Amino acid sequence: METDAVIVGAGPVGLFQVFELGLLEIKAHVIDSLPVVGGQCMELYPDKPIYDIPAVPVCTGKELTDNLLKQIEPFGATFHLNQEVTVVEKREDGRFNLETSAGTRFITKTIFIAAGVGSFQPRTLKVDGIEAFEGKQLFYRVKDPSQFHGKNLVICGGGDSALDWVLNFVGKAESVVLLHRREEFRAAPASVAKMKELCDQYEMQFLVGQVTGFESQDEQLTEIKVTGADGVTRRLPVDTLLVFFGLSPKLGPIAEWGLDIERKQLKVDTEKFETNVPGIFAVGDINTYPGKKKLILSGFHEAALAAFGAAPYIFPDKKIHMQYTTTSPKLHKVLGVETPVFD
Repeated sequence: METDAVIVGAGPVGLFQVFELGLLEIKAHVIDSLPVVGGQCMELYPDKPIYDIPAVPVCTGKELTDNLLKQIEPFGATFHLNQEVTVVEKREDGRFNLETSAGTRFITKTIFIAAGVGSFQPRTLKVDGIEAFEGKQLFYRVKDPSQFHGKNLVICGGGDSALDWVLNFVGKAESVVLLHRREEFRAAPASVAKMKELCDQYEMQFLVGQVTGFESQDEQLTEIKVTGADGVTRRLPVDTLLVFFGLSPKLGPIAEWGLDIERKQLKVDTEKFETNVPGIFAVGDINTYPGKKKLILSGFHEAALAAFGAAPYIFPDKKIHMQYTTTSPKLHKVLGVETPVFD
C-alpha cells in the first residue's frame, strides 16, 4: 500500500508523532514488534507512576498510553502490531519500499523511527535443548492465563512480572514454585512480602537456584534440574515453565538500513531529527545528538520538529505555516472540534 508516513514504534513518542503529523494533515501507519500499543511504558511499567509529563503531575504508563490514543483518535492511524520492519529500501522515485515480518508492504514517502531502545525480545533460558518446548511448556509471556490453571507451574525470575504472575496463579494452578537465583528481589516489596506469606502458609514454594538441565519423556518436559546456591542439583517435576528474566532491547534489522549508528543509537540533526538518509527521521530514545536526554518529553519535542521536517517530502509544493491548536480554525477542523467564539 502507498502512504505518506510510516512510524516504526508505538510507544509514547511514536503515538505523539501520529498527532504532530496529523496536525499537518499527514496520515500515518504505525508498526510495532510488541502485541500491544505503548512500548516500554506498557511492557515494563504499566502500573508504575510517571511524574515528569508536563502538566500531568502523575500518571501510570497505561494512563499515558490511553490518553495519547485518545488524543490521536481524530487522525485515524492504522496499527500493525506483532511485526517488525525487516526491509527498508530507497526507491528511484525517492520513496521507500518497506516490508514487515508479517509480509505487510508499503511504499512510503517518509519513515519515522520511534523504536525506543529497539525491539524488545525476552531474555531466554540458557539451557541446551530446552528451546524445543517453547510455546508448548516453556513460555516467556502470558497471553492466556487460563491455559496455566491446574498445572504444576515453575516460575523463574525476581522482578515484578515473575512476582505478579506467582501471586496471580496461586490457588488457580495445581502448584506454584518460584525459582530465583538469589534471595533478593527487584520486585515491589509488597509483592515479595505477600509471596513469603504464601510460602509460610504452604500455598506455594520459593527456591533459590537456577535451571541447569531438564528431563523429558515422549517429547514432553517432565522435570527441570535446579542447581542451588549450595551447588547441589535437585530435580523438580514440572508441567509448565514460565520465565521472566526481563526484556532485552535489540536494534534488530534497523542496524542494516544504512543509517549512521553510534553506540546502538541513530545519529540525527537537531533541526529536523533527520538521519543521514533523507526522508528517514528518528525520534525518542533511539536517537542521539549532542546534549541528548532520554526523556519522554524530549521525544515529544523531537516528534514536533520531525513532522515539520518531513512535510516538504510529502507536500513539496505547499508552504507549511506554523499554526496553534488554540486559535487555528483549520486545526480545529482537523481535530474535529468547534472553533470557540469569543465575545
